[in-house]
Amino acid sequence: MPDLLTHVLVGYSIGTLLSVRYERVRAPQVTLVMVGALSPDFRKIAPVIPTGPLELVTGSPVSWAPLHTLGGSVLVVLLGSLLVAPDYRRQAIALTAIGAVSHHALDVALLTTTGEAYAVFFPISTYRLPSPDLYLSTDRWPAAVAGVLAAGSWAVRRYGITGSVQLSD
Repeated sequence: MPDLLTHVLVGYSIGTLLSVRYERVRAPQVTLVMVGALSPDFRKIAPVIPTGPLELVTGSPVSWAPLHTLGGSVLVVLLGSLLVAPDYRRQAIALTAIGAVSHHALDVALLTTTGEAYAVFFPISTYRLPSPDLYLSTDRWPAAVAGVLAAGSWAVRRYGITGSVQLSD
């Protein structure tokens, strides 16, 4: 599952860099970006919550696959925002959505046999973006790159490294 680790590390990096820029973003808010980065993969809940009982209750077919689309991400972000206090909902929605968008951006770059990404814009459109075919979801190198980015963003946050260099005379 290197892809899950990659999504968490990229979410951490984005959240940490946002915390450098904005004082209102602290550790709990960084966690929201990380959860958002995982949210499209909530579709992998199928082994834990089978669809059979849900289909009996609803009387119609149930699938977790749409959670891995833009529409599913919007649904998860909005439902997740109900878990925080009303004063923090706008911030929770924004940060969780940033994480979800990062997840979709990484998944669009996956190597596919058709050369097209999944229908990320569903239910708005079934158009499939052309995939740059950068990596497989089982590759380990994206997790390593994300780990280096996470370590770098942690160092920026921890030590106040801003990247500006002062030259002395």
